[in-house]
Amino acid sequence: MMRLDKMLAHSGYGTRKEVKEYIRKGYVMINGLVVTDDDYKVDEENDEITILDESVNYEKLIYIMLNKPDGYISATYDNHDPIVLDLIEGYENRGLFPVGRLDKDTVGLLLITNDGKLAHKLLAPKSHVDKVYYLKFDGIFKPFAYKEFQDGVVLDDGYKCMPAVFEELGVGEGKITIREGKFHQVKRMMEAVGCKVTYLKRISFGPIVLDETLEEGMYRHLREDEIELLQK
Repeated sequence: MMRLDKMLAHSGYGTRKEVKEYIRKGYVMINGLVVTDDDYKVDEENDEITILDESVNYEKLIYIMLNKPDGYISATYDNHDPIVLDLIEGYENRGLFPVGRLDKDTVGLLLITNDGKLAHKLLAPKSHVDKVYYLKFDGIFKPFAYKEFQDGVVLDDGYKCMPAVFEELGVGEGKITIREGKFHQVKRMMEAVGCKVTYLKRISFGPIVLDETLEEGMYRHLREDEIELLQK
C-alpha cells in the first residue's frame, strides 16, 4: 500500500505539492469514486486509479532500452551538456538512472532503470557481463592484434584488460566484445594496436540486444522476457 499523493508523484503527474492540489480539487478517482484525501492508501497493483479521466498505471520498477544518440551524457545531471534522461519523457520523479555509461560521442544501447539492485549486479566486476560494440576505425587491424585482444590488451596507463574478442567485418569495420567498462576502453584498446575509432555503437549488453527499430534518441520498455534474462 502507498499514499495516493506519493504514488501519483512517482508516476510523473507532478511534484508532491502539485498532486496534493489535484486530489483536493477532486480530479482523482479510485475504483470509480472521487477521493480528496491525499494520504489515502492505495493498492498500486489492484486499485483502478484515474486523474482527469486518464488511467494511472503505476510501475514500481522501470526498465527501459534507449538507443542513445551522439551528444548526450550518460548521467542523471550535468551542468553543460544534455543528459540521456532528457530523452525519457514522463518519468521525472521516478528515480531513473543509466546502467553504466556510454561516452558522449558513443551511440547505441543504454539501459535505463530505477532498479538499483539489478544495476549493481550487472555492473559488478565479478559479473563479467558481455558488451558488444560495432565500430568503424582508421588503420589496419594487424594479425598480432587478435592475440593481444585474446590475451588482454595493455592500455596506455599500464592497465591490462580482460580478454576480449575482435571480429573484422570489412575494411575499417568490426565488432568488439568486452567484459568490463573502463574509461574510453574500446577506443584505448584500438589505439593500443595502432587503430583509431571513428564511430562506436553498442549493440548488446548481456542478453539484451538493441532493438534496431528504435531510431537514435528513441526508447521502449523492456519486455517481461528481457527483464527475466537480466535478472538471471
